[in-house]
Amino acid sequence: MIDLSIIILNYNTRDLALGCVKSIQENYPREVASGKFEVILADNASPDGSLAAFEKFEKQTKIKTFQVIDNKKNLGFAAGNNRAIPFAKGRYVLFLNPDTIVDSVTLSRMIEFMDKNKDAGAATCRIESFDGQFDQPSHRGFPTPWNAFTHFSRLEKVFPKTKLFGGYIQGFKDLSKIHEVDVISGAFLFVRRDAGERINWWDEEYFFYGEDIQFCFDLKKQGYKIYFVPDVSITHLGSAASGIRNRNHNEITADAFTKKKMQAHRFDAMRIFYEKNYKDHYPKFVNWIVHVGINLLHKKHSQ
Repeated sequence: MIDLSIIILNYNTRDLALGCVKSIQENYPREVASGKFEVILADNASPDGSLAAFEKFEKQTKIKTFQVIDNKKNLGFAAGNNRAIPFAKGRYVLFLNPDTIVDSVTLSRMIEFMDKNKDAGAATCRIESFDGQFDQPSHRGFPTPWNAFTHFSRLEKVFPKTKLFGGYIQGFKDLSKIHEVDVISGAFLFVRRDAGERINWWDEEYFFYGEDIQFCFDLKKQGYKIYFVPDVSITHLGSAASGIRNRNHNEITADAFTKKKMQAHRFDAMRIFYEKNYKDHYPKFVNWIVHVGINLLHKKHSQ
């Protein structure tokens, strides 16, 4: 039986994706050799020659359960991952970004944790950048109107350890201990198969940004818990596929078109999430304020 299906969605990050796969191969030789772990590398029509490189690697690799999926076009994050799901046979499914390096005990520990905690629909480990900084998107609250206000108004930065003002980054929780959170990052999202099937996996109305928040929201609605497990970790470059960072882990300045496109996806995701999940729970004047706020933020960050 396959314990874990690792789905890596690639867009224009050929070398990073292969490095990620090799880190799994090197750090989990027994699981790879025995077929306990499978790796599914899906490509969203990358223009950098990714698909040809992946197919070449597939012929040479020692990973028995390695597959390359050609999505034919850039479907975005949600739909791109969904296309790989039918090929996954594991008890658990890990959605893993290509710009990550997986430590040698992380995956085994996550399986152990999920086996012991049957109420867990999904979990994440501690995600760190290459300079050792904590990756905040892996530990969040839901973006309610109040949480969004305290976050964007910077009240959260002034009072990060309080429940009242720190609801989005959840800074009042102990990052050294296992605990529940609302939202974890799509960079490392470890999912119980039954839970994923129950919510029909990723919501394809999202193209890029916001889909991990919706995924977690849907799991919570079904009664599942989501956990942060900080005693194991991965390293995450972040923003490589969008061109905001380069492959040598250094910051670069994306061109104006890329920046504008990324910001459009970001704020579209905010609108979609609010309309889907909160619109009917707040008065009309609150809905109006929220949309005005999103539009102002979009305008500010697009300049």
